[in-house]
Amino acid sequence: MVQRISVRGVTAADADTVYALLRDGASWPRWSPLGSFELVREGEGEPEGLGAIRLFRTGGIRSYEKIVALEPGRRFGYALDHGLPLRDYVAYVDLAPVDGGTEIHWHSTFTAKIPGTGWFYRRFLGRFIGRVVAGLVDAAGVRAAP
Repeated sequence: MVQRISVRGVTAADADTVYALLRDGASWPRWSPLGSFELVREGEGEPEGLGAIRLFRTGGIRSYEKIVALEPGRRFGYALDHGLPLRDYVAYVDLAPVDGGTEIHWHSTFTAKIPGTGWFYRRFLGRFIGRVVAGLVDAAGVRAAP
């Protein structure tokens, strides 16, 4: 059964500022609950381009994520390469202008590898992504401040 997660946030920053944070994997541990970042494989044409594999460690969990969508100021996407017991995990972060800032919509889909555990991962990852979005909202606002 396909699981879906959808989290939204709004920041006073413009979409380009938010997008720059998403593109910079090394910044993620500063504004999210992720513990560390490592670029495992460079992408097309640039280190964190399409196809790049980024490793995020949090506690004992390792998540290898492949960049699958790069639309400056509009969309950032990644797919789980390996590291969690999930199948077909893909997430997109869509950015849209709103009065005085940017709406962030972080949404993902996946199937649990172990039958009956999808609800657990949806709940766990939904809360985790909620914390990630809150951190991104705050970091982008600080970065955009004069």
